Amino acid sequence: MSDLQSQFSGTEEVREQHLFDTAGLQKYMQSHVEGFSGSVEVSQFRGGQSNPTYRIDAGGKAYVLRRKPPGELLPSAHAVDREYRVITALGPTSVPVPRSYCLCEDDGVIGTAFYIMEMVEGRVFWEATLPDQTPAARREIYRSMIQVMADLHKVDYRAVGLDGYGKVGEYRERQIHRWSKQYRISELEPILAMDRLIDWLPENIPPGDETTVVHGDYRLDNMIFHPTENRLLAVLDWELGTLGHPIGDFTYTLMGWRLGRDLFRGVADADLAALGIPREEEIIGQYCELTGRDGIPDLEWYLAYNMFRLAAILQGIAKRAVDGTAASSHAVEQGRRARPLAEAAWQQVEALAG
Repeated sequence: MSDLQSQFSGTEEVREQHLFDTAGLQKYMQSHVEGFSGSVEVSQFRGGQSNPTYRIDAGGKAYVLRRKPPGELLPSAHAVDREYRVITALGPTSVPVPRSYCLCEDDGVIGTAFYIMEMVEGRVFWEATLPDQTPAARREIYRSMIQVMADLHKVDYRAVGLDGYGKVGEYRERQIHRWSKQYRISELEPILAMDRLIDWLPENIPPGDETTVVHGDYRLDNMIFHPTENRLLAVLDWELGTLGHPIGDFTYTLMGWRLGRDLFRGVADADLAALGIPREEEIIGQYCELTGRDGIPDLEWYLAYNMFRLAAILQGIAKRAVDGTAASSHAVEQGRRARPLAEAAWQQVEALAG
């Protein structure tokens, strides 16, 4: 097992700042979780940066609890109610998600809102190069990942009850505005590249608009794969999910082919041919074939936009680390990536212009 895999995999004792009343949780689950029995034992997953996530063992069964973190939070962030809604709606579709059990918006139970879902047993890959896999397995894993993304973007959101899950149209405009605002709230020191991107991006949005369900953070370490087969069993971490532009969602994933492991756990600095990982052109080709597209226009703009967006997200993590509310002990390291990511985004803009 690689160092990164061992660092983020599995559970640990609940961190002091994320402790809660387990008796209150047990009482709630007895009333709201079908088939629940026994006494709860709680541990905390090591991975994740935003919403604290726990493994709940009781009566011979395992569950997962995701909650809002304690403390002062950014506006509209940590929306566990939205996560619960989308995984519940996608349950009957071809998009693999954990079964949802209940949503609790009463802060009096464990201190913040939370939801409980199925514990899906399988593999989470924390390194994009998949160091413990064979070339053939790597190729199958990536193909499964893109297949599920295409399936997600083909879901009829109205038919599954997600009408109103987000606004229809102008997703890119709203995302740029939202993350510019969140960045300013979280700003710890000036980053010139972010200032430039905040000015440039909204003035150069490509033509064409579409609306589908989007995940918002679709990458390998937000997925659970089958224990022995190279297929995707569950897509996790829907906090940034909404109705939005599918190309914005797809190119967020595609960033991994432009950035290395230091910035995005990407594969830009890897020998893809030797590893068996599909090249960027192959990933684009597969997605376009599955969704009936003829290429991805304005690709470089979307990559710059997504690097900007991720830099703003990481700046929020950095602020939470300073405030002591970050869900992961690795938040400080993650937060330091905001500046180099913003600078990489501006380099995309300069390449586009020149």
